[in-house]
Amino acid sequence: MAVQSNADRLVSVSVQGSIAPPQMPPLPAMPYAFSAEGQPFLLPAYGSIVYNVSVGDSAYGWLADCVHPSVSVKVEDANGNRGLNTLACVGNPVMVMTGNAQRARGVVTGKSGRFSEHVIIHFEQDIREQLAIGDKIVIRAKGVGLEFDDHPDVMLKSCSPELIDALEITTNDAGKLSVPVVGSVPAHLLGAGAGLTSEGGSIHIQTADRAALQDAKLDQLRLGDVVALADYDSSWNHGYLRNAVGIGVIAQGDSPRAGYGPGITLLMTSASGGIAPMITPGVNLTDLILSA
Repeated sequence: MAVQSNADRLVSVSVQGSIAPPQMPPLPAMPYAFSAEGQPFLLPAYGSIVYNVSVGDSAYGWLADCVHPSVSVKVEDANGNRGLNTLACVGNPVMVMTGNAQRARGVVTGKSGRFSEHVIIHFEQDIREQLAIGDKIVIRAKGVGLEFDDHPDVMLKSCSPELIDALEITTNDAGKLSVPVVGSVPAHLLGAGAGLTSEGGSIHIQTADRAALQDAKLDQLRLGDVVALADYDSSWNHGYLRNAVGIGVIAQGDSPRAGYGPGITLLMTSASGGIAPMITPGVNLTDLILSA
């Protein structure tokens, strides 16, 4: 049975950011960071325009630290950026307002958390070639306040009505929300982001233990894949809770650092386990919201 929501009553509001320059976290010994094996490394991190990494590409193998595919935007004012990061939702339409790519269109595909607080936006590669750091980007934000009529135990986060429609979510015979995902992340593999807000930002899959990653069948993830979070409640902040279930999208790439890996932008969560993930190959934003 298809699910009904309050999408017709949501407010659509403009939020704006500028393409952010490349940034690195303000940690000791920077610009170097340390891998899980204790080796110093210097790699591109978050921000900027990434010309050769896109949604649909592998989440692994890039010589980068939590790479953001395509374009990252931010507002320098902290309060304004909090509004941008909270109100922008995955699937929201985007328009370039300045520069050589003025009026080009894109789509929000994720967010990154602590240290960067960026909104991640997909633009086709030919558009990226025309963009410049500092270009102003407007997002038609819609999704905050979204609820399902018959699933009050499910909270939606950073999720647009368009993405909900594309996922073709149903209610199963047990009365749970049935959501297609490519895989399920066990709680012991969830690392950086725990304890932080679930209204924006990200929570990361830890990848230092490659055998555990392979055992969980998460070693072939692609940027844009939709995944479940097992025994994890993100109703307010991210944290372990038996039988809770979350749904998110892989928005960032892997990292050499301990506690980090592909970053997940949360889409929905149920503390009572009211979500029933359905393992379905190929559930990716490329087909859900980027192919139109």
